[in-house]
Amino acid sequence: MVTAAALLMAVTFASLVAADVSVMRIFGVGVPLAVLVDATLVRMLLMPAFMRVLGRVNWWAPAPLARLHQRFGISESSALAVASRPELRANDRTVTDAESPAGASSLQDGMRPEPAALSSEV
Repeated sequence: MVTAAALLMAVTFASLVAADVSVMRIFGVGVPLAVLVDATLVRMLLMPAFMRVLGRVNWWAPAPLARLHQRFGISESSALAVASRPELRANDRTVTDAESPAGASSLQDGMRPEPAALSSEV
C-alpha cells in the first residue's frame, strides 16, 4: 500500500515536468525522486529493520489507552487468533489473554502464544 501510494504521488508530481516554468520542472523531477527514494529506502528497508531491533517498544501505548484496552479486554493477539481461526469466529467470542493458559506468560516474555494455546474452552 505504501509503495502504491508513493508511485501515485510520484506520477502526479512528475506531471509538473510539462510546465513552462523552470522552477516547476525542477520540482517535477526532484519531488518524484525524493518520494520514490523515501518509499523504497526508508519505508521498505529501514522501517522494518528498526521495528525488528526495537521489538515490543514499537507497540507502546499511552496509559489511558492501555487502561481502556484492559477494561474491555481488547488485545491484538486475541483479535488475530479469532480472525485466523474459523472455529473461534463461529462462536462470536474473543479469547482474551487472561483466558489463555499460555497467553499471559508468553506475552510477558515478549513472545506470541501458539495459536492452539489461544483456544482454551472454546
